Amino acid sequence: MDLTNATWRRASRSSNNGGDCVEVACVSGTVAIRDSKDPYGPALLLTPRALRRLAAALRNN
Repeated sequence: MDLTNATWRRASRSSNNGGDCVEVACVSGTVAIRDSKDPYGPALLLTPRALRRLAAALRNN
């Protein structure tokens, strides 16, 4: 999937000091997640449903 023109968003609580953050972008019904320190590195691609399940699993651990 081409993410070149994706609009990436970072959590509002993240600072611009290069901290440990992830960024998300919605592209063609898919949610892309990447490390903010490596914008040209790999991105994890999930369906919105899979992202909700991942978030629920993380909250429960």
